[in-house]
Amino acid sequence: MELNVINMYPDVLNLYGDSGNITCIKQRAKWRGITLNIQDLTVSSDVQVNEDTDMILIGGGSDSGQSTVATNLLKQASALENYIENDGVILAISGSYQMFGQTYIDPNNNKLPCLELLDINSISQGEKLMGNIVTKANIDLSNVNQNLDTFVGFESHTARTKHNYEPLGFVQAGFGNNDEDKKEGAVYKNFIGSYLHGPILPKNPHLADYMILKALENKYDIDKLEVLDDEIEINAHNSMVNKILTK
Repeated sequence: MELNVINMYPDVLNLYGDSGNITCIKQRAKWRGITLNIQDLTVSSDVQVNEDTDMILIGGGSDSGQSTVATNLLKQASALENYIENDGVILAISGSYQMFGQTYIDPNNNKLPCLELLDINSISQGEKLMGNIVTKANIDLSNVNQNLDTFVGFESHTARTKHNYEPLGFVQAGFGNNDEDKKEGAVYKNFIGSYLHGPILPKNPHLADYMILKALENKYDIDKLEVLDDEIEINAHNSMVNKILTK
């Protein structure tokens, strides 16, 4: 089995180590004998999202980096819309999560370019929402063979994000999309948006497996993954969660 993965703008969107997400996907696929064909999409590359794309990862960045990337990525808006609507797997972190929405107003009240593919709106206001975060998972993890039902990470954003999609998780400690509704992230089909840095996937191997499984389900006749010995990963995850919740 093999998957075609596009790693978007790793040279610009790598705030708080988000490049670790592709490393995690690559390693967990390798342990299962799954071949990954990884292409890095940069501002100067000609990599295109198409019907052969199985997974897309895009990290977070500064407002200036996000603006540069969004202008470049707008050229592929139609392809991305088609990809999302056909259940393509995407993980978009922080500023990139905002970028897939309708509007993002920065701290200087400037409207930054957005892809306008999802009904997500973000406005920067007030103090920065920053610190460790724990959420209760709001996606079906029953087929990824993990005894975990929480997500843990680090958030740092001035934007307050609102939408009517299902959240990725419900906040147990931290802020999430905003400091009001106790929701974190957004899930639409196989699009996942989240404010969790850290990076998110190494800290949450069950989410990495969820994404791998969804991508494989789109391509092959399978409904579960080979079980890995994740004792170390699970203990590390639970230790972080317990430390945050008992602080």
